[in-house]
Amino acid sequence: MKPDSALIHKTLKEFFGYDAFKADQEKIITHLIGGGDAFVLMPTGGGKSLCYQLPALVMEGTAIVISPLIALMKNQVDLLRGFVAGEGSIAHFLNSSLTRQQIDEVREDLLAGKTKLLYVAPESLTKDENVQLLREVKISFYAVDEAHCISEWGHDFRPEYRRIRSLVDQIGRAPIIALTATATPKVQSDILKNLCIPDAAVFKSSFNRPNLYYEIRDKVEPEKDLIKFIRQNPGKSGIIYCLSRKKVEEMAELLCINGIKALPYHAGLDAKVRAENQDKFLMEEVQVIVATIAFGMGIDKPDIRFVIHYDIPKSIESYYQETGRAGRDGQEGLCIAYYSYKDIQKLEKFMQGKPIAEQEISRQLLSEVLAYAESSQCRRKLLLNYFGEDFPDENCHCCDNCVHPKPTFDGRKEMQLVIRLIEALPEHFKLDHLANILAGVSNSLTKSYKHDELEFFGAGKPHSDKFWCTVIHQGLIAHLLTKEIETYGLIHVTDLGRQFAADPWELKLVEDRVFAGGGDTLIL
Repeated sequence: MKPDSALIHKTLKEFFGYDAFKADQEKIITHLIGGGDAFVLMPTGGGKSLCYQLPALVMEGTAIVISPLIALMKNQVDLLRGFVAGEGSIAHFLNSSLTRQQIDEVREDLLAGKTKLLYVAPESLTKDENVQLLREVKISFYAVDEAHCISEWGHDFRPEYRRIRSLVDQIGRAPIIALTATATPKVQSDILKNLCIPDAAVFKSSFNRPNLYYEIRDKVEPEKDLIKFIRQNPGKSGIIYCLSRKKVEEMAELLCINGIKALPYHAGLDAKVRAENQDKFLMEEVQVIVATIAFGMGIDKPDIRFVIHYDIPKSIESYYQETGRAGRDGQEGLCIAYYSYKDIQKLEKFMQGKPIAEQEISRQLLSEVLAYAESSQCRRKLLLNYFGEDFPDENCHCCDNCVHPKPTFDGRKEMQLVIRLIEALPEHFKLDHLANILAGVSNSLTKSYKHDELEFFGAGKPHSDKFWCTVIHQGLIAHLLTKEIETYGLIHVTDLGRQFAADPWELKLVEDRVFAGGGDTLIL
């Protein structure tokens, strides 16, 4: 189909009520309507859903939107039906929450050609009966939402997502658009490879959300602190993330006892109760939703003013995506996480019994969370660096570390020592092992490699291994060092790092924060 600019803008105004597109939206839409594959990397709140909703409305046939978030499906289907009064067949979803009668209604509308968007859970797409049904329908394109689920290195990895391309081939090839708000360079590569769309046009938006304030708080009397914070922000909508369903229930009850209108939201609740709780939050009948980290909170509410992590998440991607629910209207968004090393230990325990490769990946992702939580550097700089983007300013003025900065020191000698060690070793090693060598920590790994016999062993005393972890991490941020994700985080020296070692320049480093109940460095 040839893109019609006038029709695209008319649809934008009439259906969605907007006068203009944001960022790359128009380019993406035009490219998709023209029959091209696309990969879209756009932060939460950037307007990803419009990139497939609008083309679906103007193109012939039905767009298949593959999404793991049941809540988001319902939310988006309700919104789309609201755009066209009395036309309930324009959008449907197909997932495990539907009754047989509801599935039959979806089937009838699809075969009649009335449905422009069909939201499908990946598990539903793999069912033979649904594959056969979709083979009888003209497909305009496939939208793979939350595409990071394809990669083992992405949070919320779903094996069913690995099968999407083979299912597309069974149903009938049409353009594919993959969308995600959180993908490191490694995850981006996995998505393109697995969907077999190497030539897809890539559209990347900045990960920087300048209106979001990031803060890590020591997890000392968190319930008391949390209630005080919410009371100081009366009438403002917020989400609280907890690690377990039990904690979600307890927290929602505790808030209610303290006069704060709150409801729980997790996969263990009855689907009807979940939907009701979601609607009450959207309609502002309740101020706070308490949800599990593991369950996708696909809530499209632009004026969420705060996102609180009562428990630290399992990866930076999860953290970024969940905090991204705040301030989607560009206004205030406060992102507060409570941190205790005990939380990290709890998450480590959850890994036990999983395949070794999966444990390695989980530990690597968790080590990034640990480094982020305990760091005294600009949090915005750390987050953007993780996603392969540089933040040029030294101070973002919108995170706890920038608002309350710690003293810095010239770390050129320390960084030189790190680089010399890495270059002297015949093999590459992970961050914590290098730190152990410099701090003179004798353990099974340093002994097995005979690294306790090196001239570098203990060369960094009297500093601790934790101090050296911090130095190495800041070397990564400064691009003097790089981490090989494919091999679970082995550290290499960059060309810039070699230049620095030969002729060092001033390098301002800052020591990490010390938390109450803090533990040893994560064992990787």
